[in-house]
Amino acid sequence: MLVDKYEVPKDLYYSKEHEWARLNDEYVTVGITDYAQKSLHEIVYVELPEVGAQVKQMEMFGTVESVKAVSDIYSPISGIIIEVNEVLIDKPEILNIDPYDEGWIAKIKPRRLKEDLKNLMNYEEYIQYLQTLEK
Repeated sequence: MLVDKYEVPKDLYYSKEHEWARLNDEYVTVGITDYAQKSLHEIVYVELPEVGAQVKQMEMFGTVESVKAVSDIYSPISGIIIEVNEVLIDKPEILNIDPYDEGWIAKIKPRRLKEDLKNLMNYEEYIQYLQTLEK
């Protein structure tokens, strides 16, 4: 769904640092939001986390580099990285084109999902948060 000038899917959870989390049966897919990719502009490089790495909620686990800046990527949940989107190594611009589907960054097997979700925003909360940033 488009909210103002940003795409915000309803079925995701969001962090204040503009990462998203999509729940699946066995894992959580994570990436950066449309707001994040538009703020960065032309993305030229992505540093992915390592498969097998343990991550903690809101701990840095990668970076995104654009022609303007380098930004840290934070894990929206705690767990173990089970897969990374290696396509982004050769085609980081996918994050600009399709941040919610083809541009996913990692899949994480969650360690404490119920507790972590309490610290994230749902669709409505994230929209309200974006509106505060636009003022």
